[in-house]
Amino acid sequence: METPATQSRLLPNKPGVYLFRDSKSTVLYVGKAHDLRNRVRSYFVSHPSTHKLRKLASLIADIDFIVTDSEQEAIILENNFIKKHKPRYNVRLKDDKSYPYLKITVSEEWPRAHITRRLTDDGSRYFGPFASVTSLRQTMNLLNKLFAYRTCKKPITGTDRRPCLKYHIKNCSGPCIGAIDPDDYKEIVRQVVLFLEGKHDRVVRQLKHTMTEASKKLEFERAASLRDQLHSIERIMEQQKVVSARKVNEDIIAIAQNKNEACAQVFFVRGGKLMGKEHFILQGVQDEDPGKVMASFIEQFYSIGADIPPNILLQIHPEDSVLLENWLGSKLGRRVKLTVPRRGEKKKLVGMVAENAAELLEQSRIKWLADTGKTAAALEELKTQLYLPRMPKRMECYDISNIRGTAAVGSMVVFEDGRPKSAHYRRFKIKAVSGIDDYAMMQEVLRRRFARGIQKEQKDTKGWAVVPDLILIDGGRGHLNAILSVMNDLGIDSIPVASIAKENEAVFIPEKSEPIMLHRNSQGLYLLQRIRDEAHRFAISYHTKIRKKTGLTSQLDQVPGIGSKRKRALIKKFGSIKGIKEATLDELTSVPGMNQSLAERVKDNL
Repeated sequence: METPATQSRLLPNKPGVYLFRDSKSTVLYVGKAHDLRNRVRSYFVSHPSTHKLRKLASLIADIDFIVTDSEQEAIILENNFIKKHKPRYNVRLKDDKSYPYLKITVSEEWPRAHITRRLTDDGSRYFGPFASVTSLRQTMNLLNKLFAYRTCKKPITGTDRRPCLKYHIKNCSGPCIGAIDPDDYKEIVRQVVLFLEGKHDRVVRQLKHTMTEASKKLEFERAASLRDQLHSIERIMEQQKVVSARKVNEDIIAIAQNKNEACAQVFFVRGGKLMGKEHFILQGVQDEDPGKVMASFIEQFYSIGADIPPNILLQIHPEDSVLLENWLGSKLGRRVKLTVPRRGEKKKLVGMVAENAAELLEQSRIKWLADTGKTAAALEELKTQLYLPRMPKRMECYDISNIRGTAAVGSMVVFEDGRPKSAHYRRFKIKAVSGIDDYAMMQEVLRRRFARGIQKEQKDTKGWAVVPDLILIDGGRGHLNAILSVMNDLGIDSIPVASIAKENEAVFIPEKSEPIMLHRNSQGLYLLQRIRDEAHRFAISYHTKIRKKTGLTSQLDQVPGIGSKRKRALIKKFGSIKGIKEATLDELTSVPGMNQSLAERVKDNL
């Protein structure tokens, strides 16, 4: 097999994305390049400047690449791969999830605002992303107090007998009971959009005009309601910090970095006023150049962002700034300028954002230390309450998942120092037990796990030979007794064992006939529940995977000459096995990859 250095010399001199893989084909790093050959060769022709790059270079076993039409296209593809593979050597957003957005369904007859994690081209307006659902809910609560739009999902007929509580507290205009017509309601929603865009002055002008018109028509109750709404909006406007005399729309971004974690802080300025701020934690920043970290954040943040302003103020120059400007401009449909201010008010603004980022990163560290203290207390409590001979630094928890004995699997999860060690998680497909017998299945899993541990004692690289300080079983006294017999047979009965039953969260140990009832709010019980639930989740996910794989196996798999490609083509053409059965020979033959002989074979077998 060719070495990575040799592979790099064979890459094309074209823009694209490259993926470094290790010997197990795991993606280590994803990068983009204007010239794939030159960029990738640079990793091997010179001595890497940092420990991180040296480590990465030593692990590369294979190189994949995809050619794109442009570098801008490569940015999109690179972000998709980073999100999919989560490479350990890439700078990446910490949370493994889609960020929440505020979606306003402006194209509907009775629009509403709600939370979503998906951006779709459906005519709706999207605002975000927000760092958390909590911060988004705070924004929505404020908006709902200012503008009486509906938040319910119910079909609007205007004939409901009575409204909900939100109508009575003036947080909804009552379209369900016909209290407002569609045009007036859509005007409320339009004001919400303008407010979110920072066009507060326009909202105030329109409300004042509507209030005046209501007064002229002697609609004094409505005019009074509009007056109260105006006062509320004006109070909000007074509270917002004016950051620019010019009514500009811009984002301000700064990043604080510490070892392998960083915090990116974003301030959103609309119409010259600070509309809001969000912060995001980044991982994989160890030994990374700050310009690279900034560029990676900009790419990932605006690839999921719904709103790109024409001006973005930055703390430091990002890597490939011209490329980023072109990419952002293509997304916005007009020029986007990335600026690092050197003096004046803008410089002070960026400094304020940087100070916020540093403070948030420090708070994150303090929170982690506090959680560590809680974990230490939990481990100490378990040692005392479960009569353990030593602190349970390594705990292994086991669970079984099956449906009436079918597709039965077992899971093993590992927690070290109170935290999941996913590299040591293991899955077991039940082989020796048929029918419904959870005890026998659990015995099989424990027997196989510790048999592997004994075999690997001499040279263990995957954690099999590591002896746990506590074995935890999801179940009751029966499950506990079942695995004790296995451990006695294997001669490993010195390892402490406990089981936790879901019904009352009772903990059973061999030394006591009565279950141990930990305090409901104790850190020790919370930790046991976390481990138990993680084992259950891991077992369910594997069980679901096995069932899906089994479900995909069909009668077509038994037909000689019909592989995965022909099977997909047939299903795509006819929709189902029934559709294939009903197809004529000529119709089967017309499918790509099929001929008369194969069509007859399919007919005979089905």
